[in-house]
Amino acid sequence: MGSNQDHHTKLGEFFATSICGNDILSSVLYVSGIAAVFTGVFAPVVLLLVVGVLYLYKAVYTEAVEALPVNGGAYNCLLNASSKMFASVAGVMTILSYIATAVISAKVAIEYLHSIVSVPVIPATIVLLLVFALLVISGMKDSAKVASGIFIFHLITLATFIVFGILYFLNNGIGEFMANYSETLSTITENGGLLPTLFFGFSASLLGVSGFESSANFVEDQKKGVFRKTLRNMLVGVAIFNPLIGLLVLNTLPMETIVISKDFLLADAALSLGGDMLKMLIVTDAFLVLSGAVLTAFVGVSGLMYRMAADNCLPGLFTKVNKKGANPRIVIFFFVLCSSILVLTGGDLLSLAGVYTISFLGVMTLFAFGNLLLKRSRPRLARTYRAPVIYAVLAGSATAAGIVGNIMIDMNNLIFFLTYFIPTLLVVFFYIYQEYSLNFLLSVTRRFKKINEYLYRRFDDAIDGNYLIFVKSAKKLFYALDYLNKNEIGRNLYVVVCQKDLSDKNYQEVKDMLEMIEKSGLYEQYVIKLIHRQADFDPETVAEISHELEIPANRILIGSIKEHHTFSYDELGGVRIIF
Repeated sequence: MGSNQDHHTKLGEFFATSICGNDILSSVLYVSGIAAVFTGVFAPVVLLLVVGVLYLYKAVYTEAVEALPVNGGAYNCLLNASSKMFASVAGVMTILSYIATAVISAKVAIEYLHSIVSVPVIPATIVLLLVFALLVISGMKDSAKVASGIFIFHLITLATFIVFGILYFLNNGIGEFMANYSETLSTITENGGLLPTLFFGFSASLLGVSGFESSANFVEDQKKGVFRKTLRNMLVGVAIFNPLIGLLVLNTLPMETIVISKDFLLADAALSLGGDMLKMLIVTDAFLVLSGAVLTAFVGVSGLMYRMAADNCLPGLFTKVNKKGANPRIVIFFFVLCSSILVLTGGDLLSLAGVYTISFLGVMTLFAFGNLLLKRSRPRLARTYRAPVIYAVLAGSATAAGIVGNIMIDMNNLIFFLTYFIPTLLVVFFYIYQEYSLNFLLSVTRRFKKINEYLYRRFDDAIDGNYLIFVKSAKKLFYALDYLNKNEIGRNLYVVVCQKDLSDKNYQEVKDMLEMIEKSGLYEQYVIKLIHRQADFDPETVAEISHELEIPANRILIGSIKEHHTFSYDELGGVRIIF
């Protein structure tokens, strides 16, 4: 995964859409039932509001991810717009969201299968998780081929369901819908009015946007220009299928049946529309597409955790990449984590549902906030698209309101989320601030020479790690040093000034500034070496110095890539923008 993959593994529009499309379009299997339970016949209206939120996020994601096309989604956006600590919060939320996605999707897929074939649910769920773990380890292309087959079958199944629903309407009219309308009106009165009903229905139905964030977490595996097409395709799919299928279900089943069978609503609706054959088709499709959502979780978390490990937010062992471009250690760790949580909860999805809802809505909200930060802190960063500020504000407000609504619906959602979130965040913070722990261990083991030497050898890169800073002028130097002091623990710094025109005074000004810093004792913890390169600042120069000093791209810090530059950010290989 990540930037270590060869060019031939890049995914085109169809394969990339299939991976994330299976995740977001699997929502049609349950979101119609959720919306109908809360809002009755107004479910299609609520589902259209959710489509509106996705439309706003399409613009937000397009701006940020195309400006910074590196795996990591909200984590990467916030890392380049704010601080590592703030970015790590988004990273942890995204990891939790993927854990919940994988376990819930796998469990529900087996539950659907169990309705027609008797299988032991928990063991079968673990086997399903293992199958997709092995598939992702085998390489991105193989994963994408499986995902595309599932995606095509899912689209055909949904189209078939819609055809039967329309035929039912032509033969039977809207009698069932009108009966449900009368019942909805009485329910709204009991719930305190239309607005509260729509609010809670909207909050619960935001489950239908889960998966939209997935494409940003494997953007490095997509061909140039594909990312925004995946967002468009997901938006179109949700806009067509979710409201329409919700409307057809409301015209097929009475409200009491919808409430009872909300978890497997389309299967029961299919039985009424087309008999056992259509129900069998829906059940088979549900198993396959939910399995596809498991695949998306493995692919997405691989890209994210690789980036976080490379940034010293997670153990460095997760940066190991195999010949297929996959991250086997991440995949195995994620599989073990998902399986253990499944066993520990006994398959009870209530706690995971709480983690799932707040996690992915939190990720979306943080991404909108990150977009606003990027506009403010990196205004001159080159962009292929600029989302209107009001879009980011409205999008973030909508998902933030969804978090509040879901907590109001069930306080356990927040409790279960915090149960998983806090320990995971503490682990990440330990790695971010591991310098303090390592220095403490080195001090207490000073009398034990062998242990002390082992610790230093084992963690020498974390303690004395090299960083490379490209600066154009002296005034940016203090900002870069302050950023490093707050966010990184490496102490060996190389400051590079690219100056093709020798008459330019920038190099001398930076040199004078470094001498002044050294004399003052400010930033005395750093060993700073100044490099003067008579060349233009461009991808070739960055790659050349990176190779010479053996410093990876994620430890190279630069200013914003501006409109006048002849190259784009992604050509620099994943360096970090800090000013």
